[in-house]
Amino acid sequence: MKNFKPGKYINQGSYKSFQPEKINRKWEVDNMELLNLLSQADRQLGRLDMYSEYIPNIDLFISMHVIKEATQSNKIEGTKTNIEDALLEKENVDLEKRNDWEEVQNYIAALNTAITKLDKLPFSTRLIRETHKILLQGVRGKHKQPGEFRKSQNWIGGASIDDAVFTPPIHTTLSTYMGDLEKFAHNLEYTFPELLKIGLIHYQFETIHPFLDGNGRVGRLMITLYLVEKGILKKPVLYLSDFFEKHRSLYYDNLTFVRKNNDLTQWFKFFLVGVIETAKSSITTFDLILKLQKDVETRLQKLGSRSKNAHVIINYLYQHPSINAQKVKDLTMLSLPSAYKLIDDLEGLGIIEEVTGAKRGKQYLFRAYIDLFS
Repeated sequence: MKNFKPGKYINQGSYKSFQPEKINRKWEVDNMELLNLLSQADRQLGRLDMYSEYIPNIDLFISMHVIKEATQSNKIEGTKTNIEDALLEKENVDLEKRNDWEEVQNYIAALNTAITKLDKLPFSTRLIRETHKILLQGVRGKHKQPGEFRKSQNWIGGASIDDAVFTPPIHTTLSTYMGDLEKFAHNLEYTFPELLKIGLIHYQFETIHPFLDGNGRVGRLMITLYLVEKGILKKPVLYLSDFFEKHRSLYYDNLTFVRKNNDLTQWFKFFLVGVIETAKSSITTFDLILKLQKDVETRLQKLGSRSKNAHVIINYLYQHPSINAQKVKDLTMLSLPSAYKLIDDLEGLGIIEEVTGAKRGKQYLFRAYIDLFS
C-alpha cells in the first residue's frame, strides 16, 4: 500500500496513546502477490457462496457454523468451552465451566441477532454497539459498559498502562474514529476490493479498541456481518475465528506489524489466506454433511412407519445436535414412553449416543455431525 502511515503516538501526560490515521480515503494496491491472493480469495468465496445457495435446507446447518465460530472466537480470549460443552443445557454444565459457557451462548445470540437485524439495519456503529450489548449481557464483562463506547482509557497487555504492550486512542476521539470507519464501509466514491476493505476495517477496529471489553470478539464477528450486508455472501457461512485461533500468535503479530512497520501488506496477506483456507474448509464440511445426510436417510428407512417422527428429530439435530427425551416428546407430540422408544431406535441405528451416563435427564448427541465441525 503506497504511502501508508498507521498513525502516531500522542503524549497524554503520564502515557502515550496511539492515534491511528483515518481510513475513509482513496487506497491503491500495487503488490502483485497480494492481488494474486485476492483473486484466489474471491474465487473461493464465490464457490462457497454458490455452494451454499444450492444446498437444500442450508439454514439447518448454519447454526452449527455459528456455534463453532462462538467457541473458537471465545477460545482466542481464553475461554475453554468446546462445541460439545456449548451444546449442553446450563444445568448440565460444570459450575467451574459455566462462566465460559455463558460467554459462548452470548456470542451465539449476538451473532444471530445481528444477522437478523441486517435486514433493516446496515453495517454501522449502531449495529456494532447493539451487538456488543448482547455479547456482554450478564457475563463477566457486564460492568464494562455493554453497548457503549468506553469513557476511559484502556490498554492491551501489562499489569497497568505504564507497562502496556499497546495503548489505543484516547476515549474522547472514539466517535470520530468510529464514524470514519462507518463512512469507509459505505464509501462508493473510491473503488477498493471488498475483502481488503473488511480486512482493513478489522485492523482499524482492533486498533481503536472502542470498548472496555469484548473488542476481539466483536471485531471478528463484524467480518461475517460485513460480507453478508454487502451481498458477497447470501448466507452467513464464512467464519474466520477458527483460522485465527489456530494461528493465534500470527494473528496478533500481523496486526501489530502494521503499526510497527507502516505496512498493511503482510496483514492483508494473512487475512486473505484465512479467507481462502476457511472457504475451502467450509466447502469440504458441506460435502461431508451431504454424505452424512444420505447415510442417515438410508438408516432411517429401516424404521418404516416410525421414520416420519425420526425425520423431525433429525432436522432438529442438524440445527442443534443435542437432545433429550423431553425435547423429543415436544417435537413429535408423542407420549414420553414413545419418545424414549424413538430415542432407542435412533441410538440403535448409531445416529445418536448418550453422553451423560445418568439415570435421569439423559442427553444424547448427534456425534457424527458434531465431528464434522471439530
